Amino acid sequence: MAHDSTRFIGGPQHPAVSWRGMATVMGAWTLLGFSMFSVLEKETGRWVGRLGPWRPHGWLGTEVGWGLAPEASGKGYATEGAAAAIAWAFDTLGWTEVIHTIDIANHGSIALAERLGSRRLRSAVLPPPLEWPVEVYGQTREQWRARRR
Repeated sequence: MAHDSTRFIGGPQHPAVSWRGMATVMGAWTLLGFSMFSVLEKETGRWVGRLGPWRPHGWLGTEVGWGLAPEASGKGYATEGAAAAIAWAFDTLGWTEVIHTIDIANHGSIALAERLGSRRLRSAVLPPPLEWPVEVYGQTREQWRARRR
């Protein structure tokens, strides 16, 4: 069974599939001028996950998402990193809304979205080829800025 932290993003993947995913994230920087950031532990320099702006073709909106290794859980990396990524998306990319597409059973990500000030907006299905049901959480730039004052 996949670890709880990976089951909501497709579970453990074959190295070739992981490589394609990494290449997709890296290529988005060239194609779109933004993509997810790597999360590195300061103490060890170890890669512990990714988070940040994400909008592949046909996506449900301008998303800031996250995916961290189980050993990074509970250290504040996701909260701090996602907050910085949301601010960057609004201030640098000029986005007017940020969403988070979350599996209904992913209680940890729902709690994080709510800590960031996002609220449930609607139910949806991710675009093909994924076609997973999700809950869409989000907030506008104005809502984000009002909470920061």
